[in-house]
Amino acid sequence: MTTGVRARFSPSPTGYFHVGGGRSVLYNWFIARHDPDGVLILRIEDTDAERHGEEHVEGIRRAIRWLGLDWDEEYRQSERTPLYLAAIDKLVAAGQAYYCACTRDEIDARKPEGAPQGGYDKFCRDRGLRPGEGRALRFKVPEGSTVVPDAVRGDVEFDNANIEDFVIQRADGSPLFVLANTVDDIDMRVTHVVRGEEHLPNTPKNILLWNALDGGPLPVFGHLSVIVNEKRQKLSKRRDTDKVVMEEYADEGYLPAAMANYLALLGWSPSGDREIVPLDEMVREFRLADVNQSSAFFDVKKLRAFNGEYIRAMPVEDFIVTCEPFLARGPWSPERFRADVFATIASLVQTRVEVLADVPTMVDFLFLADPPIDDAAWTKVLSTATAGPILDAALDAYATCEWSAAELHSTTEAMAGALDLRL
Repeated sequence: MTTGVRARFSPSPTGYFHVGGGRSVLYNWFIARHDPDGVLILRIEDTDAERHGEEHVEGIRRAIRWLGLDWDEEYRQSERTPLYLAAIDKLVAAGQAYYCACTRDEIDARKPEGAPQGGYDKFCRDRGLRPGEGRALRFKVPEGSTVVPDAVRGDVEFDNANIEDFVIQRADGSPLFVLANTVDDIDMRVTHVVRGEEHLPNTPKNILLWNALDGGPLPVFGHLSVIVNEKRQKLSKRRDTDKVVMEEYADEGYLPAAMANYLALLGWSPSGDREIVPLDEMVREFRLADVNQSSAFFDVKKLRAFNGEYIRAMPVEDFIVTCEPFLARGPWSPERFRADVFATIASLVQTRVEVLADVPTMVDFLFLADPPIDDAAWTKVLSTATAGPILDAALDAYATCEWSAAELHSTTEAMAGALDLRL
């Protein structure tokens, strides 16, 4: 018997970890950690051998850990085939599945002229075919309707007449995702299925299989709205390559806590009109019923601002340590970098930077052998009548003043006043 929440995050390792996956695992983690007995399952759905990449499996684990999250159990679908075959045998024995020899061309050829392509006409439902070469196994969809009890969207009803007798086992004997997904949820005693709304059309199939396999009480479903770009288009791995890959945000110097905080707000709001909220507080407050149905805009500018807030809230000693890998990539030769010099200026840098990848650019003048000069811009500046007097005054002023932030600031202000310049 299940005594606590058992949530699952079930990514497919067919590409880089998407920010949408980050939000999904975050919400599932909230649900699991809100319950003292809660469990979060990481289930790698790696049955697509042609598209599966082992490097992506490790990328999934790395991204989850980077967000500051963890999980309690881990499974891989590729290791669970005997369970799926046993479920298939059960459905066949109960008369709830049948073999089909139809090809796609044959199905389309039987359709009336002008009818839309797709859909299956149940041609083999009562033929009593045995397993054989080229024969897939289809689930026998019953009459009536199927209701998806969704904690985010309310009850969503589907007319079973619009659900074709769907394939659960390919002609080559391999189980399809919809079957494996349902069998795993039953076997793992999953109590909450929280995922993107693109999975909602498949959920009636999951429920039909669940009931046919005597899975017991249904889990709580929650289908999350899509995440969109500034044009209100769904974030795409192909189109929005600069926005979707989680590991690239880590490389650019976004802090894990800032990213987790921002992702949590893509469809949900904490109490008190707050935005900057620690993870432990979000765990206490998060409720699936409070998640918004509307699409969520992924605003990179707002994420940068969030990150800047988190950077400024760090103790300066932590900021210095966190900057180390980014400073190691600086454009200067390693022997010119001095950690003590950076430590002196670090508190000033911390107030101005929004992502850590920008830190080297802000301090490169301290460590480069020669300053980078834009010849065209330099020539343009020197061509003005005031350039010479300003540079002469700056040389005189900075030659004698104390090189501290406060003194440099007041000296510059005094020089600007004397020359009738505005800062």
